[in-house]
Amino acid sequence: MSKIKSINARQILDSRGDPTIEVDVITDKNILGRASVPSGASKGENESFELRDNQKDIFSGKGVLKAVKNINNIIAPELIGKSALDQICIDKLMLELDGTVNKKRLGSNAILAISLATAKAASNELEIPLYKYIGGVYTCELPIPLINIVNGGKHSNAPIVFQEFMIVPITANTFLEAIQMGYKVFYQLKKILQQKGLSTSVGDEGGVSPNFNGVEDVLDHILEAIHLANYEPYDQIGIAIDCAASEFYQNNKYDYSKFEKKLENSKKSKKEHIHYLSYLIKKYPIISIEDGMDQNDWEGWKLLTDEIGDQIQLVGDDLFVTKASILKKGIKKEVANSILIKVNQVGTLTETIETINLAKKNKYKNIISHRSGDTEDSFIADLSVAFNIEQIKIGSICRSERTSKYNQLLRIEEELGKHSFYSKWKNLFQ
Repeated sequence: MSKIKSINARQILDSRGDPTIEVDVITDKNILGRASVPSGASKGENESFELRDNQKDIFSGKGVLKAVKNINNIIAPELIGKSALDQICIDKLMLELDGTVNKKRLGSNAILAISLATAKAASNELEIPLYKYIGGVYTCELPIPLINIVNGGKHSNAPIVFQEFMIVPITANTFLEAIQMGYKVFYQLKKILQQKGLSTSVGDEGGVSPNFNGVEDVLDHILEAIHLANYEPYDQIGIAIDCAASEFYQNNKYDYSKFEKKLENSKKSKKEHIHYLSYLIKKYPIISIEDGMDQNDWEGWKLLTDEIGDQIQLVGDDLFVTKASILKKGIKKEVANSILIKVNQVGTLTETIETINLAKKNKYKNIISHRSGDTEDSFIADLSVAFNIEQIKIGSICRSERTSKYNQLLRIEEELGKHSFYSKWKNLFQ
């Protein structure tokens, strides 16, 4: 069996220029597995603990040298000599070594980097594509991309309360065709903005972030871009939004003015906020809403699900934070119908897979997702194909930390050739 010979961690920079961790796992046959971990700006309260140095004079306290030290001095000595092919054993050993509920001793960023690097080392040693090593011989499905084209909320300086506006290529027959459709709409939107003298600078996830006049102004511009790209909304291109509602939920109200400064005294009750979302899906071709309610507002989530859960996809991100234990609670309460999967929310590949399988078993849709602060590591592209997951969020089709994932999926589609299968949105909820 292939054994781990060495583990080495270092501090690198993510797409925002903030420090993050990169780890090299090397086997006794000198095969390398390298992985780096992302970080989010909008985080759920129950995410696993991301260890930072908190030295304000160095990288504004965001350094990760403590986590690097934990890897090199604490975790590595325990894993050296263990089989790189036994992913569950490696992950379990790290969890036991940490010994806390939320990975607060060693840091989930430290644990995750090793977990992903180990999987890469094993697949490289066996000379098996990563998606097949993780998922097996029946991996063949390419995901539908939810392509970010406008950034708001915490992901930009644009005065828009909702965090992400995405387009969904509904009628594409291949992943390549889906990217081409997204490209046409995204660059048509940029052309419209240029003609109106609005900024086309991009936010953290590659979407544009001009000074739109609120949510409906954004949606109107997206509709215009869809039409000018010669596509039909609903029939060919749908819209997905990420409200990131936890970021503007205060004192039992949804305070839109926290981001949209022009909206003075725009504090909505739960029912008013739900009514507005219901109004939006009637007016616009919105087919998916992520984090429509606050992460702790289980009552609101139930009301939202009862109101529109049979009409569109309702995705829990901050609500579930990729944790099986919390997803079980959501399933029992019958809230949402889909879950966002972010490997760094839970902290190991094994735990991520457990949550994916729980969602599938209970007919909740999985959406593999990046983070706003990401790296050029394309692991999540392989992960989506490994489990035939029908949707993926990568960001916009610009910025290399985003395009690296799109490019990997294009490679996989080419590699699978005639054996590849591309999801169709109309089949997802039948």
